[in-house]
Amino acid sequence: MVNLAVADLFDTPILPGLATSENFISAAEERALIALIGDCELTPFQFQQWTGKRLTCSFGWKYDFGTGCFAPAEPIPDWLLPLKAKAAGFAGLDPTDLVQALLIRYDPGAGIGWHRDRPVFEHVVGVSLGQTARMRFRRRSGTKFERAYVPLQPRSIYHLSGESRNEWEHSIACVDAVRWSITFRSLTRAKGLPLSDLTS
Repeated sequence: MVNLAVADLFDTPILPGLATSENFISAAEERALIALIGDCELTPFQFQQWTGKRLTCSFGWKYDFGTGCFAPAEPIPDWLLPLKAKAAGFAGLDPTDLVQALLIRYDPGAGIGWHRDRPVFEHVVGVSLGQTARMRFRRRSGTKFERAYVPLQPRSIYHLSGESRNEWEHSIACVDAVRWSITFRSLTRAKGLPLSDLTS
């Protein structure tokens, strides 16, 4: 196993294609967003026959891990649009590029296992609320893994693209207090690839 130490400065990228920044929103904005997420109908994450501990809600587009179907969802609500525009600016994207929003509530003991986002998505931009979390990365190197991690502080943002998005898996370590996240994604179809080639 090859360990890559996390950067001392949060704004310093530890992987190509990974950008992060603290204090992306104010404490007041964080409280308002948490309250608005609480008003949404979050449901337990389902992966085939397995039910996860985290609660989720998708807007714009949704992926059903039980059926493997990718389909339009309810439009991104108006209250998320200012944050979406600000997140797009951080990632160097047009706000219209971010066509999906995923809300997640992590109760104590919840996390996310190792994965890459579905290939139908390209850019991944996440805002972290509440409890600090540890975002871990790994990439196979021969018979071992290269590893790295980033602490996701409350009110921080990250952007995955390029190498960090496509070559590295990531996971979120289990939290010991409630945490929320808002993740915006763009579609790979922006490169001209049909959705039918990406949803399997």
